[in-house]
Amino acid sequence: MPVWFRQILALFVLSYFKVPTVNKPLQNIRVLDLTNVLAGPFCCHQLVHFGAEVIKVEAAGRGDLARQLGADPELNGKGMGISFLAQNAGKKSVSVNLKNPDGRALFLKLVETADVVVENFRPGVMDRLKVGYGVLKEVKPQIIYCAISGFGQDGPWIHRPAYDQIIQGASGIMSITGDSDSAPLRVGYPIADTVGGMTAAFAISAALNANPRGSFIDVSMLESVLATMGWVVSNHLIAGVEPEPHGNENPTSAPSGAFEAEDGLVNIAANKDEQWVLLTTHLGLDELRDQPEYATREARKKNQLALKVELEAVLKTRPARDWARELNRIGVPAGAVLTVPEVLSMPQIADRDFLAEFENVPGVDRNITVVRTGVKIDGKAPSVNAPPPVLGEHNSEIWKEFGLTDSDLVELKNGGAI
Repeated sequence: MPVWFRQILALFVLSYFKVPTVNKPLQNIRVLDLTNVLAGPFCCHQLVHFGAEVIKVEAAGRGDLARQLGADPELNGKGMGISFLAQNAGKKSVSVNLKNPDGRALFLKLVETADVVVENFRPGVMDRLKVGYGVLKEVKPQIIYCAISGFGQDGPWIHRPAYDQIIQGASGIMSITGDSDSAPLRVGYPIADTVGGMTAAFAISAALNANPRGSFIDVSMLESVLATMGWVVSNHLIAGVEPEPHGNENPTSAPSGAFEAEDGLVNIAANKDEQWVLLTTHLGLDELRDQPEYATREARKKNQLALKVELEAVLKTRPARDWARELNRIGVPAGAVLTVPEVLSMPQIADRDFLAEFENVPGVDRNITVVRTGVKIDGKAPSVNAPPPVLGEHNSEIWKEFGLTDSDLVELKNGGAI
């Protein structure tokens, strides 16, 4: 067989069967995203960047609640709120009314073509709509069904409403955030929603690797958050240590925490004895090493606050970024405490293809910049080609897969099905 013929054949096979590329490992996977606001959309944000076709199945006439949320009232009014824009680039949007028999029938046809369904309703809602897992697995036995909820699908708390704020409080996160004066304190972003969404994306990716496929994934935001608190939880369960807030101090080592410099805070993590020696030498505080209260790692932990005063007497004489630069150079981990705008402007972020810009986005009518995933595969950041969709933008494209015509779509819309 001639080389040229083999090359043409290979290209044909790749194009016909759409063999996934390394950068798009979920290519050829169709995900139906029935989720709202953040945990579910954040899960599917990961999946679409890794190549999955994510179809956002939104409530007809209303859409994802996040379309009305964000810091720009004008965009909220347009149904393109910043909270929606942040997590939905690359997805397709169809509108459907699952309470309408024709809408439900249309959705079930879509399920036949899907690999994954993701929802974050309260337990029981999908069953009441007659599109729960029991129904969907009859339609598609290989379906991977992922239900994200605040407390899981069983237990005495399953009917409680569960927003990020509620989970932060229930999980103990707030009790260990801040210091003795400020705790309990909310973490400054929706950590429970995002951890729950990331956990769901991980579980779905694992389930897609199973053969044969087909499973029900129950993601509890509460348990997902507790799972990430391994050190705190284990110190309590194994060592009997009562979790408590430590502010900017690291309870596992000293000197390790945030220290006042001339113009702000600088984080220093001199966790090893050799780093302690390097730090004190650089600051001109060699004599501290000879004092019994600082002579050992355990002694420094017990006298952490007094040690902080000694170090800050020198650190306050110069800017945080100067100290960070010098300490890193000699092998002591350090970094200035930055604001969000500051870190986004840094070459470390700006030059690594982490931010995606879309021009003149429909429904927004201006350029937007959003984040990707924080991952690179073989040196390339997974990306998507399309901006966040307007509500129902892909109705014609998707519903016509099932032989529907324009007049059929008009009839379905007029009947309240889509």
